[in-house]
Amino acid sequence: MVESLSPNSILAPDYKPSSKEDYMNPSQLEYFRQNLLKWRSELLHESEETLHHLQEEDHNEPDATDRATTETNRALELRTRDRARKLIGKIDDALSRIDDGSYGYCEETGEPIGLARLEARPIATLTLEAQERHERLEKTYKD
Repeated sequence: MVESLSPNSILAPDYKPSSKEDYMNPSQLEYFRQNLLKWRSELLHESEETLHHLQEEDHNEPDATDRATTETNRALELRTRDRARKLIGKIDDALSRIDDGSYGYCEETGEPIGLARLEARPIATLTLEAQERHERLEKTYKD
């Protein structure tokens, strides 16, 4: 089990994970936990705004073109919220991996995913090489 920061530990505001540190040390884990929680909170806030907007929307557009535009916009907002809902699930999975000590390691190979990849995609579960292999296989079976 990976040791965690004590409840009183606070990361410096300018802290950035570094390859000079031990990989997935408590500070790095806390850094990614905080980023994931912030991202999750932002997505939930956006969902609430969308719900509020859809409830306030006037559904009695007199013009057919205006109604079509409204329906198209509503469908786009709902599709975006559905993507956000799925993303929140992936964020929750990443937070669980932080808790169980498997965060930052490839699900396929067990190798470190790497700080740069996790900075770019904090919900990543595969190394770049494993992800590329997975996508090539997916494309092969798709064709």
